[in-house]
Amino acid sequence: MIQRDVLKLLENDLGKRKALILLGARQVGKTTLLQTLSKNWQNVLWLIGDELETQKMFENPTITRFKAEFSGVKFLIIDEAQRLPNVGLGLKLITDHLPHIQLLVTGSSAFELSNRLNESLMGRTFEHRLYPVSFSEMADYHTLREEKRLLPYRLVYGYYPDVVTHPEDAKKILQNLTQNFLYKDMLLLEGVKKPDKIIKLLQALAFQVGSQVSYNELGRTIGMNTTTVEKYITMLEQSFVLFRLSSFSRNLRTELSKSRKIYFYDNGIRNALIGNFNSVETRADTGALWENFLISERLKLLNSNEQWTQRFFWRTTEQQEIDYVEEENGILSAFEFKWSATAKAKISKTFTNTYPNAFKSVISPENFETFVINLE
Repeated sequence: MIQRDVLKLLENDLGKRKALILLGARQVGKTTLLQTLSKNWQNVLWLIGDELETQKMFENPTITRFKAEFSGVKFLIIDEAQRLPNVGLGLKLITDHLPHIQLLVTGSSAFELSNRLNESLMGRTFEHRLYPVSFSEMADYHTLREEKRLLPYRLVYGYYPDVVTHPEDAKKILQNLTQNFLYKDMLLLEGVKKPDKIIKLLQALAFQVGSQVSYNELGRTIGMNTTTVEKYITMLEQSFVLFRLSSFSRNLRTELSKSRKIYFYDNGIRNALIGNFNSVETRADTGALWENFLISERLKLLNSNEQWTQRFFWRTTEQQEIDYVEEENGILSAFEFKWSATAKAKISKTFTNTYPNAFKSVISPENFETFVINLE
């Protein structure tokens, strides 16, 4: 099996009188991960949030009922808990009144689950994220050299577990994901009544990877008002389909301060949305694929290290730009991404003069492993 980095984080948090929350998109391997984690446990009970029987159990949660239902249980795993009514109250009762039970909860919908848990379970949880398989995890699985060889393929087909393990069916798997699973939770929500609009929005965003995004322009393109565009993007972000970077601004009046870029957690999903699985050698958007790959892989690395940084891009009104900027403990790091190692690339002099103490680096296929994996 491919060893997932978050497994060690979950193992370290067991037995600390906290409910463990594992969030991630559908089909990224949350259930498989918990099956691996629990394979040697005794007295384990699995509940599935999508099942009617489990939903009925949480309709009117009481301590008396839970004590009877969970008698003898040491490990309670609730999969896709965002589908449960009164989930926050139910999990609070279990955590507070059944302390001998280690509670583990998965969810593919942060806008449903996290929002409903934050108030009820304040201070009672440790939260973890599971993303598609990472470059680092695959390098550990079958050597760094082999994973670097597969880089052009990964830029096109990405890292969803089923894609990685069944490359012969990669296109079919990705098309099925984008059509049936990716935004399933959104479509179940009240108020989301136009799935065709969501698809058009995702396609428009897929074509704008690496570019600044205007909600007004997106709205005009797909026939949706700006408020709804922003609402849907927020929901897609909390469903772990995409994520935003805001612009970095500190010292210059010419720095853009309210812009944003949008990236996908997985290149394969992005390419499935636009129906383009051509090889990187024949594409006009290889630079955008490279940028999306690096930023998403960096996010996975930071997550596996439990390293909390602020992440930005930088641009001025004169169109000077840095692809990616991190700030950690007041220290800035600036990165420029180039797919061609021979292309001229340098960090903006304006940025260098304004932030002389910032670490600066150009990332290309020749040195990218230093940016996306732990080399110690």
